[in-house]
Amino acid sequence: MNIENLVQINETEWEIPTYTRHDMRVPVRLFVTRELLEQILNDKSLEQAVNATTLPGLVGHVIVMPDMHQGYGFPIGGVAATEYPHGVISPGAIGYDINCGVRLLASGIDLESARAEMDTLATLLYKYCPSGVGKAGALKVNLKELDQVLRDGSRWALKNGYASKADLARTEEMGSLEGADPSQVSERAKTRGREQLGSLGAGNHFIEVDVVDQIFNEEAANTMGLYQSCLTVQIHCGSRGLGHQVCTDYVQEFQSAVRKYGIDLPDRELVCAPMDSSEGQAYMGAMRAAANFAFANRQLLAYSARRAFEETFAAKTRNWHLHQVYDIAHNMGKIETHEIDGKQVKVCVHRKGATRAFGPGSAGLPSEYKKIGQPVIIPGSMGTASWVLVGTEGSMTRSFGSSCHGAGRVMSRSKAKKEVRGDELRQALEEHGIKIRAGSMPGLAEEAPSAYKDVDMVVETVSEAGIARKVARLKPVAVIKG
Repeated sequence: MNIENLVQINETEWEIPTYTRHDMRVPVRLFVTRELLEQILNDKSLEQAVNATTLPGLVGHVIVMPDMHQGYGFPIGGVAATEYPHGVISPGAIGYDINCGVRLLASGIDLESARAEMDTLATLLYKYCPSGVGKAGALKVNLKELDQVLRDGSRWALKNGYASKADLARTEEMGSLEGADPSQVSERAKTRGREQLGSLGAGNHFIEVDVVDQIFNEEAANTMGLYQSCLTVQIHCGSRGLGHQVCTDYVQEFQSAVRKYGIDLPDRELVCAPMDSSEGQAYMGAMRAAANFAFANRQLLAYSARRAFEETFAAKTRNWHLHQVYDIAHNMGKIETHEIDGKQVKVCVHRKGATRAFGPGSAGLPSEYKKIGQPVIIPGSMGTASWVLVGTEGSMTRSFGSSCHGAGRVMSRSKAKKEVRGDELRQALEEHGIKIRAGSMPGLAEEAPSAYKDVDMVVETVSEAGIARKVARLKPVAVIKG
C-alpha cells in the first residue's frame, strides 16, 4: 500500500476506494495529513484497514484516525460499523484490552501552590494505585463478587462506597453496559482478573498528574471544571488480564465460527461471527462484562487517587477534591444509531484505539454536556502534552461519532527498549520537572516520547477535519507507571 493507492479529498481526508481491491465491501476513509500518512506507511496498518473492509455487514466506510498504527488484524485507530443484528462482530476490531480507556479528574489546586508537595503526591499515587505486569489490585473479591462487578460495573462501585452518583453520571454508559453476561466469561479469565481489580497494569497504562497548560474553549472548560494552571489526573487502563483472556478465548472460538457461517477473510486475525448467532451473542455478553470490569477498575483507581490527593493536600487547602470530568472508552463495540445515506441505521460500532466523540445534543450525555458535546480525552506520550476535546456534529455524520485516542506509536516496544535507556529517560524527564514513579526501567523505555507520533499534530488534524474541537491542553508534572 502506498500514497498512489489513495485519493486525496482535502488536507485532512483521504480515501482508499473499493476498486483498489476486488474483495472490499466499503471504502476506507482516512483523517490524516500527508506528513502523518507518510509515517503510517511504515507499517501494515493501511493494509489491515483494507482487510477490515471485507467484514460482512459493513456500512459506510472503515474509518482510520491520524494516530493509526498496526494492530492485531484490525488497525489501532480504526472504526468500523456493521449493521445490527445480522452483521458481524469481530474481537480483533475491538482489541485485547477491552474497554481500555481514560478517566480525567480535575481539582482546584494550582500548580505553584502544590509544587512543594509533588514528590509526596507522586509517591502516594504509586503506593495506592498498584501497577506492573500481573500486579494484584487494591481490592480482593471472591468469584461471586466478581460476577457482580462484571454485571454492574461502576454501579457495583457506587453500591460499595467507591463511587459517587456524579462519577457515574460523567462516565460513558453510566459505567455499566447492559447485556453483560458473566456466564460467558471463562473461568480462566475470571481467575486472571479476580485479584487485579483496582490496578493499573503495565505497557502504555499510566496515572498522570497534569496541569492545565492552555484553554482554547472557555465555555466548555468551565462546564467541565477545568481552570488554567490547576492540577488534573488522568487514569489510563482497561480490563487487565480478564479482558485479554476474553479476547483470546473468542478469537480462538471464532476460528471455527467463520467456517460454520461461510465467512471468507484475508486475515485470520479478523475472525468474526454474526451478532445474532449463538457465538456472536456469547462474545457480546462477555465483552460487555469485561468492559464493566474496566469501568469498575478505573473507578477504584480514582478512589485511590483521591485518597492520595486528600493525604497530600487536605491539611493545606479545601481545593484538593478531584471531581470527575469524564470517563471514556477507546476499545469497545457499541450498539448505536447513526445516519448513513440519509437514513437512521442501528449498527455495532467497533472502535479500536478510537474514542467515542458524540456531538452536542446526543442522547446519553450528562445534561451539562448536551450543549458543548461529549468530552474526548486524548493522552499524549509520557513527557508530552495531553488534550481535552469535545465531539462535534461533524463526527456524528462523518466518523460514526468517533475521534482519535492518543498520539499513536511509530516505534515498536522492542525497538524502543533497544534505542532508549529507561534510567536516562527518567533523568531527562525529572530534569524537565516531571516526577516519575516506575517499577521497571525497560517498561519506561517502551513508552519513551520518541516511540510516538506528535500528539499536537494528531489533535490538530482531527480539529481541522471538524470531528473534534479543542478545549484544553494538559502538561504532565508527575507520571506513575508499572
